[in-house]
Order: sequence, then C-alpha cells, then structure tokens
Amino acid sequence: MSRTVIAPDALTGRRAVVTGAGRGLGKAIAQSLAAAGAQVTVADVDADACAATAAELGGTAWPVDLSRTEELDELRLDTDILVNNAGIQRIHPVEEFPPQEWRLIHRIMLEAPFLLTRAAFPAMKERGWGRIINVSSVHGLRASPFKSAYIAAKHGLQGLTKTVALEGGPHGITANTVNPGYVRTKLVADQIADQAASRGISEEAVTEEVFLAKSAVPRLAEPEEVAQLVAFLATDAAGLITGAAHSVDAGWSAG
Repeated sequence: MSRTVIAPDALTGRRAVVTGAGRGLGKAIAQSLAAAGAQVTVADVDADACAATAAELGGTAWPVDLSRTEELDELRLDTDILVNNAGIQRIHPVEEFPPQEWRLIHRIMLEAPFLLTRAAFPAMKERGWGRIINVSSVHGLRASPFKSAYIAAKHGLQGLTKTVALEGGPHGITANTVNPGYVRTKLVADQIADQAASRGISEEAVTEEVFLAKSAVPRLAEPEEVAQLVAFLATDAAGLITGAAHSVDAGWSAG
C-alpha cells in the first residue's frame, strides 16, 4: 500500500471506480483512494492485473475493454467517485498516423470518459455528491510533435471536464483534471523506442532531450505523487475545487 497524506477515514463510506487501475498510475490512484477508506472498483482491460489489484485492495474487479464504447451506451454506474485514467499512446507524424489508431485513442481517452460520466451522473445527482476526476496530461495544455491523437484527446477531455463541472455544480458534483508530465510508468517507458525513431535520436537521449527537456524540476514524477492529488480532489475538503486543471508537470506548463 502506498503512503498517503490524506486522512485514513477521509473517504470512508465512499465508492470509487478507477479505470486503467490494474497497474501503473491507475493502480497508485486506486491504492491512494483505498488508503483513505474508499471501496474501489478496479477497471482494466487486463483481467489478471485487474483481479490482482482488486484483491490487494479488498475491492471489486471490473475487467472491461473501454475501446468497445458501444457496450457502454446503456451503462449505469452507482459510484461516488469516478476516475477516468485509462489511456494508451501512439507516436507517428500526422501524415503517417494510421486512422484506426487515431480513432482507438479517442474511443478510450475521450469517448469512454464521456460515457462513464454519463453513466455515473444520475446516482451522483440523486445523492447530491460526486467527484469526477479525469487524468489528463500536460499534453492537455500543451502540444508536442508526433502525438496528434493523444493531444487532441486530452484537449477534448479538458473541455468535457469544464462542461461537466458547470452541469454538476448545482448538484454537489465536482469535475477536475489532473495534468501530469511524464510519470515513471510502463506507458512512458514504452514510448522510448518510438520517440527515438520519430526524432532521429538515440534511445538513451530520449529521457534528457524529450521527457525532461521542459521540466524545471529535472526528474520524472512518481505515480504516488499524482495519486495523492487525485485522492485529495475526491475528499469533502475539495468541494469548491471544480472545472480546473491541476498540473503535476515539474514546471513544464509554466514556460
């Protein structure tokens, strides 16, 4: 279990759904919410990782392929907290970007968060309390070459979050994004070869010349650092924080 700076009973009695929670950042978020007392549903396309994380946290496993968005159309979620974290990455120049990969990213990272929010809204409105936290990225605020699909999806997620904040506010529902820079996860590690090929540099140079090039603090974020912010946004103490983008990007977006 990760260390937490949130009181261990801050989320007692709350239920949370975290997507992409089988490993990496999503798992760290699920751990932080559970450490604060929430009952967590772990959603992930990897059924084995999903089950393992749920068992570790005493939560519920929900193996689900969020790219199959048509299966989410009539879904209803009875949860207090929804964390849309699931994501993938593909790196290509615009003119070489396979359309099917572009659409896949948008289904998982924009369409699915909308459908899950839609599914959770009725129960949240009925209770007069809800937290929707969308894990965006510094790339929801800034652009970089070769990531047109990812950046377009994350910018779209920012707009969705603001709209949900306005609609949810009168019903006690907040909506925020958390915008990390590069986090020390498998998703980031898996980009190294593609980044090197797209930019014509060595794999060894990617960390310094790409991952840390725009950071005032010269290190990758740890998953737990991002997870702690997500957990705080889920608490009652964050009840007036809504419609906002919260950067955990080592100063990238300050430049």
